[in-house]
Amino acid sequence: MSQSFTLPLRSLALVFLLGATSCATIQPPQRDHLGSSNVRLAECARWFAELDEAVSRDGVTDIAARRIEGFPYLRIDRFLAAMKDFAKSDRQIYQAWIEGMRTLDTDGRRVEIANLQATVIDDMAVGDRDELILRLEDCAEILLSADSTEPAAAAELYRRAFVPDDYSSLKRALGLYALTRLPFYAGVRAWQDRVSQTFADARQDKPPAHPVLRYVPPDIPVYSRSEVNKILARASKHPLGLPQLTDRERDRLFATFAPVFEIETSGDADRIGRLFWSSATTPQVDVSRSVVYRRLDYTRAGNRTLLQLVYTAWMPERPREGSLDLLGGHLDGIVWRVTLAPDGEPVLFDSIHPCGCYHMFFPTPRLKPLPAPQRILEWSFMPTTLPAIPETGRLHVVVQARTHYLRNVSHSESAEGEKYRFAEYDELRTLPLPGGGSRSIFGPDGLIDGTERGERFLFWPMGIANAGAMRQSGSQATAFVGRRHFDDADIFEKRFRLRY
Repeated sequence: MSQSFTLPLRSLALVFLLGATSCATIQPPQRDHLGSSNVRLAECARWFAELDEAVSRDGVTDIAARRIEGFPYLRIDRFLAAMKDFAKSDRQIYQAWIEGMRTLDTDGRRVEIANLQATVIDDMAVGDRDELILRLEDCAEILLSADSTEPAAAAELYRRAFVPDDYSSLKRALGLYALTRLPFYAGVRAWQDRVSQTFADARQDKPPAHPVLRYVPPDIPVYSRSEVNKILARASKHPLGLPQLTDRERDRLFATFAPVFEIETSGDADRIGRLFWSSATTPQVDVSRSVVYRRLDYTRAGNRTLLQLVYTAWMPERPREGSLDLLGGHLDGIVWRVTLAPDGEPVLFDSIHPCGCYHMFFPTPRLKPLPAPQRILEWSFMPTTLPAIPETGRLHVVVQARTHYLRNVSHSESAEGEKYRFAEYDELRTLPLPGGGSRSIFGPDGLIDGTERGERFLFWPMGIANAGAMRQSGSQATAFVGRRHFDDADIFEKRFRLRY
């Protein structure tokens, strides 16, 4: 689309401020566009700069995908960052790569604009939120067209198209990481030994410590393995290997591989539910409505892209066991991920808590585990392996009370229980406020305010900011010793070899 507009007089003061202060941090090519003799190009660069300033000032920056300095109309995640080298040498992949980054930015802008206060929208003098989005889409086309003709801009894009890891090298240096990682790793290994014993006890039918509530998926028709195969086969036609799913296909895929959650329940802290804003400053969980949040993800295996289905169940808290409990606090949950082979068979399951903690892998026989590149490293903790998963029945994810550690993972042909419903994970980025408007449960740093744990004072030498706090997808570091993220595009292929 294309439309003519001029920069509103009411925003000239802000534009002047941007020119005086922010341009020192705005990178080329956007910085060059701000001073361009092409009026529309300069106006578009200023529109993005003005919006970024407003979003930052209002505290509604969204980091589901990360901005790329100098390219305000693009954002990137770890999957697209991993495709950068392929994009350099293949024009078709390059076009899909750019389109993917444009889609991520459009998505992020919509979230940020939805969460801006109404007074900020009014001050920008652009009409309503929809009008602002239309202007930005128009401007994105103008900036992209200009940058596409400049080899220097392309070089800068390739250089900056990455997602910084969520570890602080400075904290690790100050915390003498080379030495302190040794006792931390010993603590991780001790925890892993306890978990392995817990799984062994469960498989020997040791009874749970508390009554078990079972949550089962909603009544949505499921696919046969051959139907999944046909859907995923279409991915070969996409330059990035991404399956193009209809809404109905997406619903049925999530239903097909959805887990049963069996949760030892000592109270409401162990029940799953719907997140909402109340008058509190942190989001709450309504346990009267059983909800599991879902989202799609992707990983790489050689030159293939594998589809991942991610299910997140939230709980009100991990109860503190006393004043010295470093791990308890507001909000907790279970993140369960299913990785599908190109033929539609589930070949890997893994799990974390929303803090990124307690990462466990559950491979099937089609995967060959690969050794860690060094001895002192959190690599791929596997408390148990799984048999080939039949087409019928479901995996049961068994969860302990209070700590919400996994107790077991097993397959069963049938199960009765309380039905949960699906909700989109992205809903959490624009959750309605009681008095009107919306707000993300995640802050500009990806953390959920008010979910801090005492462990952050002990674990800071490992370089993770606010260790133990609940985090947004895309910012979940999952290892204290080493560097690993739940959404690393190479997390699969580094740790397993897929047998086709």
